[in-house]
Amino acid sequence: MRALHTYDVVPFLPKELERLRELAFNLRWAWDGDTADLFVRLERDLWDDAKRNPIKVLGEIRQERLDEVARDEAFMTHFRRVCDRFDAAMTRRPWFDRIRDNRSETQVAYFSMEYGIAESLPIYSGGLGVLSGDHLKSASDLGIPLVGVGLMYQEGYFRQYLNPDGWQQELYPENDFSSMPVQLERDEDGNPRIVAVPFPGRDVWVRIWRVQVGRVQLVLLDTNTPQNSIADQDVTDRLYGVGTELRIQQEMILGIGGVRALRELGLEASVFHMNEGHSAFLALERIRWMMAEHGLDLAAARELVAAGNCFTTHTPVPAGIDRFSQELMAKYFEPLLPQLGMDIHQLMDLGRLDAGRQDESLSMAVLALRLSHRQNGVSQVHAQVSRKMWCDLWPGAACEEVPIAGITNGVHAPTWISAEMKGLFDRYLGPQWRELPEEEGVWNNLEQIPSTELWRTHERRRERLVAFARNRLKAQITRRGGTRGELALADEVLDPEALTIGFARRFATYKRSTLLLADKERLLRLLTNRERPVQIIFAGKAHPADDPGKKMIQEIVHLSRKEEFRHRMVFVEDYDMATARYLVQGVDIWLNTPRRPKEASGTSGMKAAMNGALNVSTLDGWWVEAYQPNLGWAIGDGEEYQDIEYGDRVEASALHNLLEREIVPMFYDRGSDGLPRDWIQRMKRSTQVGCHRYNTARMVRQYAIEMYLPADDHAKMLAMDGNRRGTALARWREKVASAWAGVALVDVRGGLKNNLKVGDQMEVEAKVRLGELDPSDVEVEVYHGDLDMRGELTIADRQPMEFVGEEDGVQTYRALLFCSRSGRHGYSVRVVPHHEDLPHHLDTRLINWG
Repeated sequence: MRALHTYDVVPFLPKELERLRELAFNLRWAWDGDTADLFVRLERDLWDDAKRNPIKVLGEIRQERLDEVARDEAFMTHFRRVCDRFDAAMTRRPWFDRIRDNRSETQVAYFSMEYGIAESLPIYSGGLGVLSGDHLKSASDLGIPLVGVGLMYQEGYFRQYLNPDGWQQELYPENDFSSMPVQLERDEDGNPRIVAVPFPGRDVWVRIWRVQVGRVQLVLLDTNTPQNSIADQDVTDRLYGVGTELRIQQEMILGIGGVRALRELGLEASVFHMNEGHSAFLALERIRWMMAEHGLDLAAARELVAAGNCFTTHTPVPAGIDRFSQELMAKYFEPLLPQLGMDIHQLMDLGRLDAGRQDESLSMAVLALRLSHRQNGVSQVHAQVSRKMWCDLWPGAACEEVPIAGITNGVHAPTWISAEMKGLFDRYLGPQWRELPEEEGVWNNLEQIPSTELWRTHERRRERLVAFARNRLKAQITRRGGTRGELALADEVLDPEALTIGFARRFATYKRSTLLLADKERLLRLLTNRERPVQIIFAGKAHPADDPGKKMIQEIVHLSRKEEFRHRMVFVEDYDMATARYLVQGVDIWLNTPRRPKEASGTSGMKAAMNGALNVSTLDGWWVEAYQPNLGWAIGDGEEYQDIEYGDRVEASALHNLLEREIVPMFYDRGSDGLPRDWIQRMKRSTQVGCHRYNTARMVRQYAIEMYLPADDHAKMLAMDGNRRGTALARWREKVASAWAGVALVDVRGGLKNNLKVGDQMEVEAKVRLGELDPSDVEVEVYHGDLDMRGELTIADRQPMEFVGEEDGVQTYRALLFCSRSGRHGYSVRVVPHHEDLPHHLDTRLINWG
């Protein structure tokens, strides 16, 4: 029977312990071990049963225990220390305040479909969510005024279990919001704050929740409120709900609802960061609001909105991007089109690679690219891939100059480094490693850590990983009704002293999780060598609709159950943040085998490197930048194979060769003291590079300096004097677009001669007809550089030409090219629009080549 009224009962905290609730509701405990230890100390078994959830601990702890610890001087000393450190962290002058100069108040709104901050907030599926969570944590550490926006899922992502045949099954347990570190936003009368998002024929009402992540707020939205129909209540049930219509509904709640929720809370952001294209509808909502509130037309509103928008793409293949048909877009955006001042065809063209092509659907990535002035990929190689993938959005531009920057991902060091390694760093590096993790000098002292101490610390982590894997295996056997004999055998799997390989990630086919299994005879010899044994721990989930991914899991499970393999090969079910911590902190080798260039970045290998593990990976994503022969191994030399099966065979063989000839011998090459000296040196180098270069402190600083502050400055500059400059820029764009057909390069001449020497100069002259435009509206450039064998410019630079005069409506421009290096070179001349308020020289997407 449904309850007539509901109410919550919370424990009565003694006056001395009142701040426990504040500490519990701030997820800073997720990366501050001293705070987490305080809750462990309250009641260890309850902490473990609650899956590291302090809200649940406070909700279930006995009142007698609270009264007892309030009288325990040792506990209270710990409690006061934690409170003092918490206050110091929340009030100290952060990095961002020191670099923002005299800028007016900046507020960044960071939108993501998922957030992986802690296991007790299960609103994440994998790498994208964990990256988003780490982004918020470092924004808090650095004091960046950022608010996260996401969805509050009733069921979240699925829990994984395997049936007796090793086939992945999915469970969707409901999240109990009352026992999670979230708080419902209420108005002055105590009623839940809600906003409306227009759906076909109705409004869907959205509740607002708040999560505190250190200094940073995270706003989460859900539709599970009685004002909605049952179907609309279910919109935010599951992360990445199945079906295109459910996906557009979720993305409208995130993008449109997110902007409205921030306004409802009085949080006026000047910069909006779209982390992947799921939230791109926020740009349309911002345009609608600018038109309604400021009386702007569509062009001016779009100009002002795009100036403050930043977009990060994570997808290296077009097939991985959400797309919506014109029929579906018309169904959901019909109420908003009049307010946006556009028809459905104009809306669709904003999200089409080929504007005007009626059969092309709307791509959320294209929509984000068209409606943001700053874009980036998540590694240097991914930025290159993205520039090629989206080059057609800048017609006529050379792909290498498409304005998609590269900001390589990182991970939040305090979250992912083991407590034992943190202790080593505290002793030998001092507090600077926590406060300035991106400073290279901080990590130079890693060499001072005694090899014996580092190795013993790592061995303890490996032992804990083996114990964890055995316990999880026994739980898996019990769940599927295994025998006592099977349970007894589970205590014999894995060896705490054997070389341990970890492979854990999403089971997508391009990640090739079964590459090591391609030659089972070689694998068996590797695993069962008595003198130099090797063992592998697998974990990861396949998407519920990805049967090929599930088949990979099944193949691994079947092999691991065979008598000859079962001692050295384990699949751990239900990969989550807790499992990830054990793995990255305990393995010797972190294995990564994606087909190049399908891995946008990857971050699990960074976490492993911070804990002293050595990476073995194809040269893709972040590993292309990080790889050095003295800190890990590369599978192949970065080849890309047209014949996929052939490439898999080649790289499977290369991986086995590395293991047999280099990796295993180095691990077991011990000195008289029992230490693998060469291996330990690589561990130190891997840790140094991982901690210094691949942490989110460096990454978020880079976002602040290269994206947030320039976007903030640009948006506020255009909004000055009642949006005057933004409106003027929009009018100028319209003038240039309508007149561009009249622009022509009439003649190009260069002082070409054979045998130019390094140091020579060459004059280039161009005659241009500008039609209705003025010389101040354009820039004429020489685009020059090295040539490949086909006569194509490869490494090229652009050099502005100087306006020297006009005759009979033809403008003359000249430039001197300096011959700085030998080789085969060439040049071309082009005209591009120019305006001092443009964010990038190609922003108009208009180019006229000679």
